[in-house]
Amino acid sequence: MKNIEFGLDTFGGVTRDADGRPVPHPRVIRDLVDDAVLADRSGLDFFGLGEHHRPDYAVSSPEMVLAAIAARTERIRLGSAVTVLSSDDPVRVYERFATLDALSDGRAEIVAGRGSFTESFPLFGYDLRDYEVLFEEKLELLSELLKEEPVTWRGTTRAPLTDQRVYPTTAGGVTAWVGVGGSPESVVRTARYGFGLFLAIIGGPAERFAGYVDLFERAQDEFGVERRPVAVHSPGLVAETDEAARNLVRDGWFAMREKMSKERGWPAPRPDDFEREVETGALYVGSPETVATRIAATIKTLGVDRFDLKYDQPVQHSAHQESIGLYGEKVVPMIKDMLA
Repeated sequence: MKNIEFGLDTFGGVTRDADGRPVPHPRVIRDLVDDAVLADRSGLDFFGLGEHHRPDYAVSSPEMVLAAIAARTERIRLGSAVTVLSSDDPVRVYERFATLDALSDGRAEIVAGRGSFTESFPLFGYDLRDYEVLFEEKLELLSELLKEEPVTWRGTTRAPLTDQRVYPTTAGGVTAWVGVGGSPESVVRTARYGFGLFLAIIGGPAERFAGYVDLFERAQDEFGVERRPVAVHSPGLVAETDEAARNLVRDGWFAMREKMSKERGWPAPRPDDFEREVETGALYVGSPETVATRIAATIKTLGVDRFDLKYDQPVQHSAHQESIGLYGEKVVPMIKDMLA
């Protein structure tokens, strides 16, 4: 069995208090630091924070929170999930994560992506009509910056660079991935620039992504680049029993899907959608035994190098803490036994 890594991702979603009211953003951010400390103590390999610019998520600057986490943890790797590269500057992205890498003694990772939402485009003065070229050019530049050598680059989305060095340097380089939602073109682009592939599987059975893993491997071979790892990110929550976990997640899942259906024109969720996603789809919700069995099956099917559980359901923070502890101390050992 190859060395599979297990991590946690969160978008910093706003949790609820005992009366069901939203917890203020400052408290949510401090709670996320406590979550990462618990994940580190539970033996998990990675903790990822998403970047959002909307009221239902508390984290707009993942690197700031990750720096606080770095000071209180010892071994867990720390990264974004994702950094919205299209509306950011690759030079500043490199500088921030190189700084985080120094603070964490080499534990920083970048997961670059387009992001789940588009609020950052008008916020930072970008035109959505430039969606494709922004990501293409900025990913190309980031790939050059990560080599930590003088960069000469010219594009249409920012000022050119000529034999430019960027600082600080790192001890061993910053690990970098591209978050992909399921576009073959994005998979091939990720291979061409030499990033790891981070598949966001948020609905439907995992096996439908097997072709993307195969495409990524074939594209790397065709480009003549070193094989990079593949990770999967999917939502879920662990509780002591299947019933307890489903009861915690169900209402929030339906509320989120209904909201997204209005914002994005998705079909409204049907009554049986939740159970189908829990049983055979991309929602890893249940007891440690149930979640371990489903994750092990996904790893076997896709042959991935890392599985990240996106745990930020709209529940009380105590439920998140219980889920993190069960995931690290029970689910992961069970999966390793199943795969051995």
